[in-house]
Amino acid sequence: MYICPACPDAVACMQGGPEAPCLSGEVQFYQKRGAVLVAVHVSGLPRESETGFFALHIHEGGSCSGENFSDTGGHYNPHNEAHPRHAGDLPPLLLCGGGAYLAVLTDRFSVADVIGRTVVIHGGADDFHTQPAGNAGTKIACGVIRRA
Repeated sequence: MYICPACPDAVACMQGGPEAPCLSGEVQFYQKRGAVLVAVHVSGLPRESETGFFALHIHEGGSCSGENFSDTGGHYNPHNEAHPRHAGDLPPLLLCGGGAYLAVLTDRFSVADVIGRTVVIHGGADDFHTQPAGNAGTKIACGVIRRA
């Protein structure tokens, strides 16, 4: 699945867990001068979402294993910032016909910084103030970020 015409520098293939077994998709990372373009395209999001928003974060861990993706660890936060200023805090996904698309430009990390880490979709919306991670609910999908 291609989101942008240029080849990405890194990709995470997203796979849903027990809470969203049909969820799949891709997160692409494009290194730009001083910033990273993150492009997300997923399908199979749970339609029974309370708000239609799903938190999206880059996590410290490098594995999607463990119960409810527990091996992903916490948010990627190399500068020990308060939430939502973690480097791994990204805007939420918005449900549309069972899927979502998001493109965002960030200068909080480089592609090299996140290779080997994980991208996680949570079952709820991020409230952007609860510490340490926004009270976003269960981890419903995960993908390991790999060099493209």
